[in-house]
Amino acid sequence: MDKQMKMHYMQRIDDKLSDLPWYVTEFIDSKKRKLSPTTLLNYCHDYIIFFDWLIAENLTSSNRKEITLETLELLTIREVENFLSFLDYQLGNKKLTINRKLSSLKSLFDYLQNKAETSDLKPYIQRNVMAKMDLNAIKESQETIANRIEGKILRNDDFELFRQFVAYDFGEKHKENKRIFTFHQFNRERDTAIVSLILGSGLRLSEVAGINMDDLDMNKALVRVVRKGDKEQYVYFSKQALMDLESYLQIRETRYLPDKQENYLFIAAPVGRKGKSRRLTQRSIEKLIEKYATAFGKPSLTVHSLRHSFATRYHLENNDVPRLKNQLGHSSIQTTMIYTHLTDEEMRNAVMYGELKMLALKVLILKAFLSYALIFTSQNK
Repeated sequence: MDKQMKMHYMQRIDDKLSDLPWYVTEFIDSKKRKLSPTTLLNYCHDYIIFFDWLIAENLTSSNRKEITLETLELLTIREVENFLSFLDYQLGNKKLTINRKLSSLKSLFDYLQNKAETSDLKPYIQRNVMAKMDLNAIKESQETIANRIEGKILRNDDFELFRQFVAYDFGEKHKENKRIFTFHQFNRERDTAIVSLILGSGLRLSEVAGINMDDLDMNKALVRVVRKGDKEQYVYFSKQALMDLESYLQIRETRYLPDKQENYLFIAAPVGRKGKSRRLTQRSIEKLIEKYATAFGKPSLTVHSLRHSFATRYHLENNDVPRLKNQLGHSSIQTTMIYTHLTDEEMRNAVMYGELKMLALKVLILKAFLSYALIFTSQNK
């Protein structure tokens, strides 16, 4: 994440903190050196949901910004369980999402009890109800995860069909709608380059959004990205992605009119007559993929499932898990092993198809041998 994007996220965090209690601001400040801005922003969103729930349930008479430490200290296990049920049944959060929000609260409460100190060197709170709360048990085998992903990825010819749809067919499909058609014509090279890059490299959403012009090495088909944990890495992308990026770069300056100091690769279309160019945000990239996926007839396609699609094809074609792990930026090879299960069916079909071909060949050989034997026998009578 470059400096400009970090500043953007930090401004959003400050905006959220302006409406949260002082101790939350102190906690977030203590984490700025260790956690990414996107993680800190998620923390802020989680705390807003929690504090608003406290107010709605009449567990505090204060507004969000003035909720006291005493209110947190007096919370019961039953009340926190009710909050988690609210996330489940009212907000429809999945178990993984509830776990993440509970972890956010656990981090805050742990800071208030074990790290923060008053002027007389005492903790902010004595009692920590969140320490007593257990995360949802989520036990999924790699096969289970693979089966869940299975129906949400592109396979075989779908790679090129989806790319072609983004590049051309979406516009043709909406030719009668002048606004949609014109907008697609304006952005189709950019959008095709984004889709092609993800399908040809397996980059994460944040990595694609964060690419700058000087991160690209078009001669070697390499892009420099900052991965999780602020690790810098050079990642290869496909020949098709290279060609689509070249097409986009040919029109980038004349169409999007970026200022000289604006170095980001993917630019949002200007809004209004005096609209300035700006970096295409992660959410904007998510929305454009959602738009094309729905029109393509695969609404379950997301940026992440395009990444899964790349990984699945890579493993099937190369069967090299260590290199795939490096390409995807996984910290653990166990995560990469999911794709070995995703391709089990293809492997099985390949083996079966190979066996059938061998059987057919044996039948042909046997038929030829019998024909030769009959001819030889008839000639010697």
